[in-house]
Amino acid sequence: MGAYFSSLNPTALWNAAPGGLAQGLIWGIMALGVYMTFRVLNFADLTCDGSFALGGATAVMLILKGHSPEVVLLVSFAAGIAAGFVTGFLHTVLGIPDILAGILTQISLYSINLNIMGKANQAVPVGQVQVHFTSNIRYLGQTIALTLVVDVVIIMIYYFFLGTELGSAIRATGINPNMSRANGINTNAMKVLALMFGNGLVALSGGILSEYQGFADVKMGQGAIVIGLAAVIIGEVLALAMFGKRLDFVIRLTFTVVGAIVYYFVYVFVLWLKFPADDMKLLTAVVVAIFLAVPNLKEKRGNSFSGLKKRNAKLAAEIAGENAAGKEDQ
Repeated sequence: MGAYFSSLNPTALWNAAPGGLAQGLIWGIMALGVYMTFRVLNFADLTCDGSFALGGATAVMLILKGHSPEVVLLVSFAAGIAAGFVTGFLHTVLGIPDILAGILTQISLYSINLNIMGKANQAVPVGQVQVHFTSNIRYLGQTIALTLVVDVVIIMIYYFFLGTELGSAIRATGINPNMSRANGINTNAMKVLALMFGNGLVALSGGILSEYQGFADVKMGQGAIVIGLAAVIIGEVLALAMFGKRLDFVIRLTFTVVGAIVYYFVYVFVLWLKFPADDMKLLTAVVVAIFLAVPNLKEKRGNSFSGLKKRNAKLAAEIAGENAAGKEDQ
């Protein structure tokens, strides 16, 4: 045991922290896309794994053809929009259940991504092409700052869009589709729009990550939905613990990105502890399960007899204090 702890180098953990922050901010964009479908629309969308890789594959191939980084990321976003449209079409027009519609699109995208790249993975020739996001230690600070700006801009667009009439219709569809239809909202159109926007952000994140790591792989989106859910759930639990009743929509969106950063710092820490990399998906599932269970367990604890007893005791103490203060005033 002593030999194990002596083999851990704190300097290595410190050096890995900026990379963890950069990846957390990049995956935060993906988590914002998942938030749209998972929280706003209340739609179990499994397209994410495929659309994330689609964004990466599209970005790398366009970079290799000499297109500018701005065009590359815009086309990646558009590719994700197309993937979200397909899932929405399968669900709303063909009547396929949400989970199955997402799975069908995800499976289809595996073959599409292979056709886009021509093989299982494609690398970006480092130093020969222009990219805005890079893991090169010399430009890592610039990458972190630029990714942070992208996150902030997306959160602002998110906030103002969902405050519009169209955005309100999407939120209403997610909360109560039957009542929304009764009020004249085309819920099918709202579902398709939300899926397009969410998957567009997921693909944009995949495109940025491909630039950052210097390659795209057909399996790079495998388990992406779990990471996105982990970010959303971790962010919600942390935001609720810190802000309570003062929690508003902007804070929720911000903490979705914070959740992705926390997840990647945990990822870096676990790798620093020399845990097998093959067990990271298992660890992610455990982390998500724990954070999902926390609000439920907290609510159960509050509704239990012991919780009721504590609340009654606190209320009795407050009443006794008020009575004592009243007697002193008399």
